[in-house]
Amino acid sequence: MPDFPAPVYAETVLSHNFRDAQRFFFEALLEIHYAHTRMLRRQGIIPEDAARACLQALDALDREEIRNAVYDGKYEDLFFFIESRLEALAGADHAGRMHTARSRNDICIALYRMKARAEALEILRDVSALRGVLLNLARQHANTLMPAYTHTQPAQPTTLGHYLMAYAEVLGRDELRLQAAFVTINRSPLGACAITTTGFPIDREYVAALLGFEGLQLNSYGAIAATDYLTELAGAVAGAMASLGKFVQDLLLWCNPALGFLRLNDAWVQISSIMPQKRNPVPLEHTRILASRALSEAQAVFTCVHNTPFGDINDSEDDIQPLVFTMTASARRALRLAAGILAEAEFQTARMAEQAAADFLTVTELADTLVRAENLSFRDAHHLVSAAVRHLRGQYSVAGMALAVRELALQTVGKTLSLSAAELERSLDPRFFVETRTIPGGPGALNAALQEAEAGHRQSRAWIQSKTALLTSYRDALRG
Repeated sequence: MPDFPAPVYAETVLSHNFRDAQRFFFEALLEIHYAHTRMLRRQGIIPEDAARACLQALDALDREEIRNAVYDGKYEDLFFFIESRLEALAGADHAGRMHTARSRNDICIALYRMKARAEALEILRDVSALRGVLLNLARQHANTLMPAYTHTQPAQPTTLGHYLMAYAEVLGRDELRLQAAFVTINRSPLGACAITTTGFPIDREYVAALLGFEGLQLNSYGAIAATDYLTELAGAVAGAMASLGKFVQDLLLWCNPALGFLRLNDAWVQISSIMPQKRNPVPLEHTRILASRALSEAQAVFTCVHNTPFGDINDSEDDIQPLVFTMTASARRALRLAAGILAEAEFQTARMAEQAAADFLTVTELADTLVRAENLSFRDAHHLVSAAVRHLRGQYSVAGMALAVRELALQTVGKTLSLSAAELERSLDPRFFVETRTIPGGPGALNAALQEAEAGHRQSRAWIQSKTALLTSYRDALRG
């Protein structure tokens, strides 16, 4: 019989998995060895001399040799490669005792979770940073008039701060979803062993605490079989990237001189090789495609685990993990790009204000004013204002709109108006439009919303700092 591994299997699978483990899981694997050995000693499952020999061997491992090792098929994977080095350092009998009451199954899932929790925290930092940029800009532009659009058409005046706050709130929800994913991920599967735990009196909670986990993935079958810790992270990333893509699409349109709302500074534009005048907002295009790529990679995570058995299965193990980390890397690049671009962008506020006052954008408030002052039903007021809009045939002016409403009132709603032309014209002022909308969530109530959002952002940053401290401090304690 041919020796294991078959050359093609080694080339197409095992060598790749070996390199991935070196890149993503090496340090975490050593940490698991430390924690498990300390627990076995504490529980009296292995003798003191064996535990001491194993811990000393872990300290003595040539980490650079392991990181740079080339897969040669002598050992199936990095786990067995490191086991051989520990046997050489501690002796086969001592090193063999380290593997009491555990399996590669629970070890591997723990490795995946340890890497995934770090990735979730990194994305959270980037989402939080972008949210901070948006909140700062929203406060700066709380009173900057701009047109809002529905169905890609000019709709009503609002403020740039109000618009930016809308996406900042999305980012706040993205943070909550990523925090929830972190909580799901940061549960220890160790002690599940192959899938049914063990007959040895291990202390799962102790190992979990040593490794910075915040509890157990309790059911041992589910600890090995369930993949929702991956799909929850992928779902949170997919949602964040879909929203980012929509926002970036607006920014790209705003950079078009025909709209002219946004100008990137020279550090963020690329020229044409033939057209000297071009100022291409290429970094925004990169942001968009990176967000789309991360979204696609998140979808691929779901595809890889869909319709696989609910048990120990390689489909959700070695080969899928690099895809998860590629997803998080793409998402982080997109988020960092967006934050960098916006932090240095120039909003063309005069152009925005000009467009906010054009194209009949304020006539909703004119109709509302007729309801309040003339005791019309909103439907009658709507009919009258609509008739005036049609009467002007697209040639909007404040004075023309006020005159048309007064002239058409009798035939449209059966009464003449008591409001003067000046009063009607005031209702068509975009600043008046915005300042009238003071109910919660409106552009006229932005200051209160900003205060609440900024408080929420501080809380989120504190949460991130606390989890960062957790994932930093356990390493110091683990080897102490």
